[in-house]
Amino acid sequence: MRIGVLTGGGDCPGLNAVIRAVVLTGANRYGDEVLGFLDGWRGVLEDRAQEMVPERCQDLLPLGGTVLGTSRTNPYATPDGPGKVKATLAARSIDAVVAIGGDDTLGVASKLGAEGVALVGVPKTIDNDLSATEVTFGFDTAVQIATEAIDRLRTTAESHHRVIVCEVMGRHAGWIAAEAGIAGGAAEILVPEVPFDLKDVCERLARRHRRGRYSSIVVVSEGALPADGEDLERARAATSSTSVDQFGHVRLGGIGAWLAEEIERCTGYESRVTILGHIQRGGTPTAFDRVLATRFGVAAMRAVHDGDFGTMVALQAGEIVRVPFEAAVGISKVLDRRLLDEVAAPFLG
Repeated sequence: MRIGVLTGGGDCPGLNAVIRAVVLTGANRYGDEVLGFLDGWRGVLEDRAQEMVPERCQDLLPLGGTVLGTSRTNPYATPDGPGKVKATLAARSIDAVVAIGGDDTLGVASKLGAEGVALVGVPKTIDNDLSATEVTFGFDTAVQIATEAIDRLRTTAESHHRVIVCEVMGRHAGWIAAEAGIAGGAAEILVPEVPFDLKDVCERLARRHRRGRYSSIVVVSEGALPADGEDLERARAATSSTSVDQFGHVRLGGIGAWLAEEIERCTGYESRVTILGHIQRGGTPTAFDRVLATRFGVAAMRAVHDGDFGTMVALQAGEIVRVPFEAAVGISKVLDRRLLDEVAAPFLG
């Protein structure tokens, strides 16, 4: 078979491990040829691709980012987009496509699959918020990076008796904030799923101060906001953006800076902010992410050769399974509140 592969959405540690697994499994197990489309769905629209030979992919396992490039291009943003995709695949004699991405990339795959394109999906999102899979590759690396950052921030916070707000990724789901906050012993963990009360946060920090804990780490997801009221309006004003991508997502960021200013204003404690941003996406994937990404790539090729199109490979109870696209996209997997209520709560404040 002649297989196409692409990576869409934000970059993520482990993407190259999936590409490597797809290419080597295809070549060594099935005798396939693999064509890599450049920059996600944009490469398919513009007919830009390159042959992916095993020799080129053998050493990709520890490499961060994606050698194919990526974008947030949406073929359905223009009326002729889906037709161009189909024309490119036909012209390139592509029998099936392995699409590696999150809700947006796989949402496109789901629509194209309904129109007759042979597609298998591999789940990728740094936020770990994609439904139908227990975890996505790249998430473990992001949590590890955030935890190391919190450990480093703690020493400078203690030296200067400061409150340091650490803003991490998490548009709609607080998985990174929760796990890194627990692992790093944060005083406060603020996530999108639970609107916070600024006065309560400040009071808990003041209570720590009265107990002799003169430094605190506050971990906040980029999508976290205060509960309804004046604080919510002020936070939205401070973090608002008019910039959107082709899928309509507003660029987030700024809640950490706003929160640090408010904490200092309300408590009088010197406060600083560190926004980890794209640091969480970059660099070498952890061993867990390399193994998971490899398992996903191998499983995707098995699905292709079984003719099981319109499915995404997923991790469930330690096993790699296949789920239909409609079960995987469109519904965000939000944080399990037990992480905060049962695991984090006894150690916060």
